[in-house]
Amino acid sequence: MSRLTRISISIDDDIIRRFDVISERQGLPTRSEAIKQLINSALVQYEWQCGEIVAGVVTVIYDHHKTSLVQKLLETQHNYSNVIICTQHAHIDHDVCMENIIVKGKVEKVKELHKTLLAIKGMKHTTLSMSTIGNQN
Repeated sequence: MSRLTRISISIDDDIIRRFDVISERQGLPTRSEAIKQLINSALVQYEWQCGEIVAGVVTVIYDHHKTSLVQKLLETQHNYSNVIICTQHAHIDHDVCMENIIVKGKVEKVKELHKTLLAIKGMKHTTLSMSTIGNQN
């Protein structure tokens, strides 16, 4: 278990007031927890900027009746099997499907996969949710 370190910072009254409002709306119980969340987000962004090994989820929404799109999606997933850990397929309705593609690997390859999926004609929506493997130094 890691040890906690107490820090002290000085912040303008208006900034801390606005910060407290946002933290409360997000349901964060304390300023410490809110600041910890911000620091963790900044660390994840830094990992993605520095080309580290990262984790994340690429979400794609598409019409499964478009067979050429589905074929390109499958081909792309096979071409990036070195960064794809697994996929989760869900039927949103009769026509629309969602896939969550869980990824881990070098940031360049993960971004390349996302860009390739974005370029598939007919894709309704594609997002990349960046995360961390949690053990970067």
